[in-house]
Amino acid sequence: MLVAGGALAADAAGPATPVRDRYAEIAETIRVTPQRAVPLLAGLQAEARRTPAEHARFLTLSCDLSHRLGKHVEAVQLCERALQLGRQAQDNDIVARTLLSKAYAVFGLNESGQAHQLVWEAERLAAGSADINLRILVLISSGESFAEEGNFPVALNKLQSAVTLARQSGAPLQIAISLNALAYLYGEMREFDKGFDAIGEAERLAEQINSPGRLAIFKTTEYILAVNNGDVARGTKALLSALALERGIDADAMVANTLVNLADAYLKEQEWRRALTYAQQALDQAEKLHDDALAATARVNVGQAYLGMGHLAEGKKAIELGMDWYQRSGNKPDQQGVLVEYGDALERAGDLAGALAAYHRERALSNELFETRRQKAMMELQEKYEADKRQRQIEMLRQENQVKSTELDNRRLQQRIWWLLALVFALASVIVGILYRKVRHANAQLEEKNQELKLQSARDPLTALYNRRHFQEFMRAHQEIERRGADSQGNRSGEEMVSAMFLLDVDHFKHINDTYGHGAGDAVLREIAEALRDILRETDMIVRWGGEEFLAFLPAVPRNSLDEVARRLLAGIPERAIDYQGTRLSVNVSIGFAPFPLAPGASDISWERAINIVDMALYLAKGHGRNRAYGVRGLAGLDPAAMDEVEHDIEQAWRAGLVDLSIVTAHMPALRMAS
Repeated sequence: MLVAGGALAADAAGPATPVRDRYAEIAETIRVTPQRAVPLLAGLQAEARRTPAEHARFLTLSCDLSHRLGKHVEAVQLCERALQLGRQAQDNDIVARTLLSKAYAVFGLNESGQAHQLVWEAERLAAGSADINLRILVLISSGESFAEEGNFPVALNKLQSAVTLARQSGAPLQIAISLNALAYLYGEMREFDKGFDAIGEAERLAEQINSPGRLAIFKTTEYILAVNNGDVARGTKALLSALALERGIDADAMVANTLVNLADAYLKEQEWRRALTYAQQALDQAEKLHDDALAATARVNVGQAYLGMGHLAEGKKAIELGMDWYQRSGNKPDQQGVLVEYGDALERAGDLAGALAAYHRERALSNELFETRRQKAMMELQEKYEADKRQRQIEMLRQENQVKSTELDNRRLQQRIWWLLALVFALASVIVGILYRKVRHANAQLEEKNQELKLQSARDPLTALYNRRHFQEFMRAHQEIERRGADSQGNRSGEEMVSAMFLLDVDHFKHINDTYGHGAGDAVLREIAEALRDILRETDMIVRWGGEEFLAFLPAVPRNSLDEVARRLLAGIPERAIDYQGTRLSVNVSIGFAPFPLAPGASDISWERAINIVDMALYLAKGHGRNRAYGVRGLAGLDPAAMDEVEHDIEQAWRAGLVDLSIVTAHMPALRMAS
């Protein structure tokens, strides 16, 4: 979340009291050189305790400082204390500002959803505030939160409103910060000309107010815009300017980040020696700052540079050292991204076996993350269902109480007016009838909800395809899959009929997410799901197998038609243009496939092992250029040792004559791989 980049500095134009002026200066110091802010903030501690409001403001700045120093848990705790004081003082401005600081810290803990909710709560509290700087701040934070969720229209409205409000305030720094956030959004929306205009104005304002720290931040935004626009040379020039500015003010943390970005920029240009120089400088700086996360990233860049230079041993060692930190920290999304880059680097270096191993690790992690997200979505659905159920129970109890009250009134009335007894019974009968119908209706709704929940538990919510769990249950219930004869399937040609498994993986999917946002990635996955429905038959089971993986299980197809199915998939999916935010996208896929059973007499090979072999064929397709399919025609050896070798290294098994493989591309006949 880039909010923290501009948000903390919004304090710079706060109310003109001596303490607040010092707070504003410290806030800017926290943003640019956080280590220098430690003694400055400590010097205000005694004075800040004079009132609950001032103490809350002090704690909020302490939260910002801890966040900037990477102590996110400590930052959240400080913000919680500040929130208690702000609420006791009934000061919505303090509460709103502290909620934003807590949001930055929570985002540092990789809880983006919770961070966004905190931002929007702050926005509601600050809506009527007389503090114009606070309103600018919450608009920026809200806009960037909506952008992170892929809602660009709302994000654009928020950030444009922030710029307008900042211009009304007349504060150059506020205008520059707002323009920086808007420029970044334009980059995400692929409107680069508007982005460059906005960041250019922000840079001029930073020069006017003589703020080298802010100018360096804006130069980094210019770098991001330029690289995403394909102009790496302009981006590198902007980073070199930022580095000079940061070194001029001894902003060590910013220097370290810029060195990492410079190494990454030269890696993109395949200038390996320059990339190595800056990556090693970044590593030295990160170790000096005791920033383990940055050091891990620098090591990965060092390793990629070595791999580009052909030094495989040094490159692998450096990347694995960086990967070790990601594994220990539990940061699985970043770990997945590193594995993708690792596999690409090994592939360029010619180490296809190493690339396949990296892709395999990345795919396992992707599936784990996908399953975690799926389980979270199911829990949210279950919670909603339970809440609805509790509400229905409360309503029924209320109705029962009403009936009891009515019956009590009827008994009293019977004692006083006996001749109305018949009417009371009639009324009771009507009420019972109504309640009976309502109970039946409630039961019907409950059954409907149960069916809906059962259906949703079998489907992927994004693509509406079957999910992995449903497929596993389906296969467990059909352990013995019969081979269909020609007559039973109406096939008069005498072709052998089999089932088949096709495993598809979207090529360069991480690049789509990184370039266009996760909303674009979701649009791609939905369009691929539609393409699979169109290309395959209604009787074929199509499954969202993992993050960007799809599995198709085809019952009763001719064995010799599998290559043609693969060719239709390779050709048909790229033909589907995806229109996202005014940008037309098209993607390719890599495929592994095989008949099931894998070979005559191989019925004792479980479907799980069959999928493992298909998975290995998929990695072979990815490692040999992508946008192609590798098919397992059959197995020559079915003994346990041979099967283990096939599952461990299918390419080596093919060279040993244990596997019969074919290669399929979109517009060429299938090739049989000769061992």
